[in-house]
Amino acid sequence: MANEIMTVKQLAEYLHLNYQTVYKKVQKGEIPGSRIGRGWRFQKAIIDRWLSEEKAVTKIKSNQTSLF
Repeated sequence: MANEIMTVKQLAEYLHLNYQTVYKKVQKGEIPGSRIGRGWRFQKAIIDRWLSEEKAVTKIKSNQTSLF
């Protein structure tokens, strides 16, 4: 499903994180999500893209560190 929406608990399972960690990270703006009422919702496609970007940034930082 291309437009799958996840709750905090579903995202936590998907990312293999504690749901409280997901809450903290989304409130800090570290994970892309949308506030709907009192809860948070996450589009799987956006999360997957964010994960790819985070992986690329980590790889770049790793390469820069190894140069020095």
